Amino acid sequence: MSMAVWIKILNLALRSLSSIPILNAVYYEKAEFMSIENLKTFDPFAEADEDTGETKQSQNYIHIRIQQRNGRKTLTTVQGLPKKFDQKKILKVIKKKFACNGTIVSDTEMGEVIQLQGDQRKDVQEFLTDKKEGLELDAKTIKVHGF
Repeated sequence: MSMAVWIKILNLALRSLSSIPILNAVYYEKAEFMSIENLKTFDPFAEADEDTGETKQSQNYIHIRIQQRNGRKTLTTVQGLPKKFDQKKILKVIKKKFACNGTIVSDTEMGEVIQLQGDQRKDVQEFLTDKKEGLELDAKTIKVHGF
């Protein structure tokens, strides 16, 4: 059967269902009017609520993530550093200490994110929690993600 025949069959079936009031409301709600909620983007890094499964944005945590590039190359991203720290100075120290390149990327949702070349997750975590040469942050506020 051609596509036009299938469309006619579906339209006839939906018209016959529209005589039932409950199904009519469901038909108009689902098929004709597109809900804007369907257009929301899904954030795979957002923390999921255990009770409902809904995602919630975590504002107080520092997230250290790794992203796979091409081949064996990876990027480490650091997000959610407190505003009291100058990210340019932090980036400069990290680049020198860990012998890697890096940059600061501005994002509308995430704010400023530090990107580092290579897998620097453990090094950055130790730097953020180090009492002598680091930022002396609490280890409970740091979440490390990755494979």
